[in-house]
Amino acid sequence: MKALIFAAGLGSRLRPLTDNTPKALIPIGGKPMLEHVILKLKASGFNEIVINIHHHGQQIIDYLERNENFGLDIHISDERDCLLDTGGGIKHARKFLDGNEPFLVHNADILSNVDLKQLYQAACHSSGTIATLLVSERESSRCLLFDKENQLQGWQNRETGEVKSPHSNFRASLYKGYAFSGIHVISPKIFEWMDQQWEGKFSIINFYLAVCAKTNIEAYPMDNLQLLDIGKPEALAKAEEWLKEIK
Repeated sequence: MKALIFAAGLGSRLRPLTDNTPKALIPIGGKPMLEHVILKLKASGFNEIVINIHHHGQQIIDYLERNENFGLDIHISDERDCLLDTGGGIKHARKFLDGNEPFLVHNADILSNVDLKQLYQAACHSSGTIATLLVSERESSRCLLFDKENQLQGWQNRETGEVKSPHSNFRASLYKGYAFSGIHVISPKIFEWMDQQWEGKFSIINFYLAVCAKTNIEAYPMDNLQLLDIGKPEALAKAEEWLKEIK
């Protein structure tokens, strides 16, 4: 089972902590953010992991070497020359992720109570779906909009009213809004869709919104999802206690 961890972010919201340290190595409960995610993936049965790097990327490489890759097969997708955003980051890591099996994508600064193995297995049984997105009904200013079959149809900023959809005359009120978790399972078939027009730096959400009228992008709603974005300063103070609660 393969997974990609996004660890290339600049960590701008955590400055000055990230001035000389990559965000993924900021400690939470005595362990770097990245280690929490790696260990959860390992416990869930993932044995091959790709980690993208950019900001102070050598520190991540050195950290992995000191820990002997935590007994896993770990590859580095190097974006130190150019940060490629989420969509571009996935495409850049293609040589490690292509093949016959889906791969899970997980942000390095996300902690959750989701059963990653269960999510992965559910996605594997979704025939014809190129991406399965872990979502919930938690409060968020931005949401993805899905139809009754849990297929992606659009996006909405609830604060500004801005809407994005490939469909003309799109009415957001007709669809179910979910907040995206930053965790998704993707079929390697996605690379065929990316080959058509998508190059360089681009957002995976913008990509999903562009292709969802032509292929299946599916929601995986989780009612009791507990999620903590530790990319924000205010989350650092409560993250250690929160970790104890979800164990």
